[in-house]
Amino acid sequence: MSATREDILSILSGLEDPISGTSIVEAGIVKALTVDAGTVRFVMEVSGSHAAAYTAIKDAAEAKIRALDGISTASIVMTAHSSKAPPDLKPQRSAEPSGPQKIPGVDRIIAVASGKGGVGKSTVASNLACALAAEGRRVGLLDADVYGPSQPRMLGVSGRPASPDGKIILPMRNFGVTMMSLGLMTNDDQAVVWRGPMLMGALQQMLTQVQWGALDVLIVDLPPGTGDVQMTLAQKSHLDGAIIVSTPQDIALLDARKGIDMFNQLGTPLIGMIENMSTHVCSACGHEEHLFGHGGVAAEAEKLGVPLLAEIPLQMDIRLAADGGAPVVVSKPDSAPATAFRGIAKDLIAKGHA
Repeated sequence: MSATREDILSILSGLEDPISGTSIVEAGIVKALTVDAGTVRFVMEVSGSHAAAYTAIKDAAEAKIRALDGISTASIVMTAHSSKAPPDLKPQRSAEPSGPQKIPGVDRIIAVASGKGGVGKSTVASNLACALAAEGRRVGLLDADVYGPSQPRMLGVSGRPASPDGKIILPMRNFGVTMMSLGLMTNDDQAVVWRGPMLMGALQQMLTQVQWGALDVLIVDLPPGTGDVQMTLAQKSHLDGAIIVSTPQDIALLDARKGIDMFNQLGTPLIGMIENMSTHVCSACGHEEHLFGHGGVAAEAEKLGVPLLAEIPLQMDIRLAADGGAPVVVSKPDSAPATAFRGIAKDLIAKGHA
């Protein structure tokens, strides 16, 4: 019989917290514990000034958990928070002394971002990845939208990533795209209730511990907004550029401008903008209607002096393809949306971005 959550908690309760003298469970060190299909995952959130003291505790926990019947993988992320007063909110160059790092084997990293949710950013990311793969590029897709991971569904990927040694994670693959998502490590209806340090630890783990192999480009599907995940990606990895996705209406563009300003502050080049849900053509009568307005993204791109990469129509085929687990670039390669995505891919390759 496979070990249960209670079995894991029992083991962790037997490990003494070196600071408080109680167990690490009672001390509140253990966060986000999940036990699923022989895989145990949790975060150890410790004080930054005492992080070294917990390394042996982490190693002991991994060894004891792996020894349990039915447990094949024990993945523990240790994150540290400072016990000092919060730093000045102004950007501090000295905060990241090591600077952004390249991911071994990955030539370029492109972020697909949006200022707000619901504009189709993840749909764009999955179709762009498949379009680049169709053009012969070696493509990876990192689903960094940790609170709403949707790439497993869109790419038709299921199951749990394997980890032969409990450290290196083997990604999934479909349609020529190598993919990793936190959604593959949680149940479909399970909420990820994590704070900043946990998010940053998980993102760094997916960037550095996933065996991406040799890639021409890694597409990162970011969560909406301008938060911890975006900052961690830009500060910890060598981000070659960002693509901003927005719908044409003013409300969406207000938030898109904030996303653009964030990348400017972080020193990330803006590759271009995509206007999604640009126009709708009635399948019955052929009438074209701009449900969300038209031209707003093009005007913003011109103002910023960056390319408008494409105007993607609002079509039922795109939604059905995403829900069905085969992006429209794959399921309907001759359709207008697929042609638009292939055009973006060819343009990125021609300009040396992918």
